[in-house]
Parts: sequence; structure tokens; C-alpha cells
Amino acid sequence: MTSAGLSKMRMIAGAFLALFAFGVAQPAAAQDRYAAIVMDARTNEVLLEDQADAARFPASLTKMMTLYMLFEALERGDITMDTRMTASRNAARQPPSRLGLACSRRRGCDSITVEQAINALVVQSANDVAVLVAERLGGSEARFAANMTARARELGMTETRFANASGLPDVRHRTTARDMATLAQALWRDFPEHYHVFQTPSFAWRRTSGRNHNRLLGQVEGVDGIKTGYTRASGFNLATMAERNGHRVIVVVLGGETAAARDAQVAYLVEGAYQEFARREDPNAAQFASLPTRRLDVQLAPGTLQANAARPLPPSPYQMYQGMVIETMAPVRAPIDEPVGQGDEGATEEME
Repeated sequence: MTSAGLSKMRMIAGAFLALFAFGVAQPAAAQDRYAAIVMDARTNEVLLEDQADAARFPASLTKMMTLYMLFEALERGDITMDTRMTASRNAARQPPSRLGLACSRRRGCDSITVEQAINALVVQSANDVAVLVAERLGGSEARFAANMTARARELGMTETRFANASGLPDVRHRTTARDMATLAQALWRDFPEHYHVFQTPSFAWRRTSGRNHNRLLGQVEGVDGIKTGYTRASGFNLATMAERNGHRVIVVVLGGETAAARDAQVAYLVEGAYQEFARREDPNAAQFASLPTRRLDVQLAPGTLQANAARPLPPSPYQMYQGMVIETMAPVRAPIDEPVGQGDEGATEEME
């Protein structure tokens, strides 16, 4: 491997090559987008971190903060679940992913309830709805983004700056894996009455419908949220949480090459966390003496590093994270993504 390749993390389903890159002041270039963190949500113990403080683009993980602000407005009584919010022409013009809010001279602009907005943000990652919420709560998206950033600082997200409410590309818009873990924890801790929405499988509005982009829901034991994101600049991102046997784990992976690779990496880290907890409780357990029998059932992305199926999983994934490891968890049945925007490299649509 060349020295230039030492800063690149290639994630594939079935095998992962973890190499450490240099932290940078601005979000990383395409080949240096990877970052990850695994944290115990109850104790704040960090089980694993890999470039967790390096600047990255959050993409639609941004909507976690938009939802946090919306939940706070509900808690203050500024709005209710039945409050109707009317779109502006600016909101209706946002690129995908979107709910489909529209404005016309004859009918005016569409309106939706707060409850519908929450579901559209969680399930469809709707950029038009994110702007609608921002304009309703902040007066303008720019002012709302400034409020988001200020509130994020109060939550301890010291390296995050929000330039918009959706996560659409903006060079000023940045975060870290650690800050996204902090935000996921805050949503679960501060709004237990609302956290369940992140498990919503689907949402329909008028003639449009969508399914939750978090493919690990119902596939990996204990996973109950939280949010995906993708732009060309960010790669495929996922902040997720899982609960098993009294342990709640937060896993954030940023910069996946495909959705399937990202999902496989997150699933691997979730399983590794619970293996670590089990190892601590019973370090002599027989299950750690040999390779577990369950295997991840996803295809390899074309043109990526090939798996070495003979390499065993170390007793604790967190002791030997560097180098290749083999996935050992319940199947995640997700297709390899089609090339994104092939032939249209200038486009920056938010896809998740």
C-alpha cells in the first residue's frame, strides 16, 4: 500500500480496512471522509473512536438537530402536534429528498401539521420540510441555523456549525462523529416521549410515500433509531442506537462508500460493542474461543477490496480494530447502491 493510501478508509460489506487519517480543520476530501465512534449512552464511555473529532459533512444527520429544536418548541408549548405550518416558495423549491410541498397561484402553498413534519423528516428526510420548520421556528432558515448552532454548543457539540436546517451541501456546514453521538444521546435523553418516532417504518402524504432509510431497523437486534444521511461530499452517514440487556449503545459512522457498506460497518460496530460487554461480564465465555457462526449476508461492492473470508474475528473487535476483520452479525439484507449521479458530477442532491 502506498503512503497516500494510508489516509483512506475502504469500507465494504464483509471486510473492513481501518486506516487512520489526519484530522483537518475543514471537512475532508472524498477519499478521507470516514469517521466513527461507539459510545455507551448511559455512562458516556467511548468504546471506540476513529477520527471522531475530524471535521466532516453531516448531510441529513443535520435533521436530528432540526428535530431537536422542533421537540423543544413542542415542550415549550409554542406549537402542538396539530399546529399547521404553511410552506414558502423557498421551502417548496428545495431539491430531493423532499415530501413534495408545492405552491401555486390559485391554491397558494401547501401546509402540513407538526406531526406530519416530524414523520417527513424522520422517514423521508424531506429537505422541503426542514426549511418549512426552520422558517416557522426561526423566521428564516439562516436565523434558525444560527439558533441550531448555539443550541448545539449548549449540548456540548463544540465542533459543529449548522448553515442550514437540511444538511444540503454548504462549505460552512460541518460536524464530527463525536458531536453526532452527543446529539443522538441528547434526543434519546431529553425527549423520551418523542424518541420512538425514529422507528417509524413508513410515511405517506397525499400521493407520496416513503420508507425509513435506516435499513438496520428490524434487522440488527436492539436497533431503534436514529438517522441516515448522504451527499456526494459527505458519503453515506448513519447515527444509530441499540438497546440490549440494559446497555444502550450509540454508533456513528460517517463517510461510507455505499449505503450497504455503511450499514455493514455500523452493524459490525453494534455487534462488537455487545461482544465487548459480554466479554467484560464473562471473559472466559466459550463464545469468544472461536469464530462466531453468524455471518453478514450482503454483497461486495464492485471494484472494492476483496474479503479474506479465512481471517478470524478477534476476541474483542475494539482491541484489534486496525486491519481486516470479518463481519459476524445477523443478516442485513440491503442491495449494493447504484452509482450516485453517474455522469452528473456537479449535482449535489441530498439522497437520504
